Amino acid sequence: MARTKIAMIGAGMIGGNLAHWAGMKQLGDVVLFDIAEGTAKGKALDLFEGSPVDGWDARITGTSDWKDCAGADVCIVTAGVPRKPGMSRDDLLDTNVKIIKDVATNIKEHCPNAFVIVISNPLDSMVYAMKEITGFPKERVVGMAGVLDTARYRSFVAMELDVSVKDVQAIVLGGHGDTMVPLRSYCSVGGIPVNELISAERLDAIESRVRKAGGEIVGLLGNGSAFYSPAASAIAMAEAYILDQGRILPSACLCEGEYGIDGYYIGVPAKISAKGVEKVIEVKLTDDQKAELANSLEAVKKVVEETKTRLG
Repeated sequence: MARTKIAMIGAGMIGGNLAHWAGMKQLGDVVLFDIAEGTAKGKALDLFEGSPVDGWDARITGTSDWKDCAGADVCIVTAGVPRKPGMSRDDLLDTNVKIIKDVATNIKEHCPNAFVIVISNPLDSMVYAMKEITGFPKERVVGMAGVLDTARYRSFVAMELDVSVKDVQAIVLGGHGDTMVPLRSYCSVGGIPVNELISAERLDAIESRVRKAGGEIVGLLGNGSAFYSPAASAIAMAEAYILDQGRILPSACLCEGEYGIDGYYIGVPAKISAKGVEKVIEVKLTDDQKAELANSLEAVKKVVEETKTRLG
């Protein structure tokens, strides 16, 4: 039986860590793709040379030729540029839409049966563009954001209480940005509702930090953005698909009526199995949470409409 083939599209900081985690978990053989051929080949060779040390068995290769990605079972897309000083939001969107168009066209040609996980920003519109261009079924095109946003929520709650992150459960809905919706009513610690352990005032502060967590890391790094946690989050989604785990993971999925949303990708809890995004899970929301999700959807719609005009 042939091994699973995983193509990491983009060999930057996230791409390199994706390849590392996929190799260490032995999810399959990895192709690290980038237009900067030396970067892709150098990181791949470095990772493969390290594999005997920990004893994980996965072939990792680097390339700038799409033909080497042919037949990939999973494609994880990080291709795109981060927003730089002096770059407007429109400039960023112009650049990344062009990149995602090229990537999606090549995935459609070379990896027609792949499960595609998009990490590129602006996430909610980039995953929409991927779906539109590939024409893949909605079950096979998903965005990574909710797993990361939820992990940040869980991390900050664990820090506040000085407990293990393993015992903190949470859900974050909505677009990947300042309008995301941490669901306090579904956050628990060892099964105990979080609002019985942390004051409302402190939870407000924690949830505000969750919404701005990406920017916090950008500010600390000074040059670059988060890469360990986004990579770990995407690998969790890929693992759920490859190993048919049936995990419930907050993911950017195409909603077709769920939560009253139709035709947009937005963060919702979803069951991910060998079928891909098998099902969007609908949970009951308070009136305030419904209003927050509606506000988040409006922010997503605005960027998606701008993306549509650039797709032509």
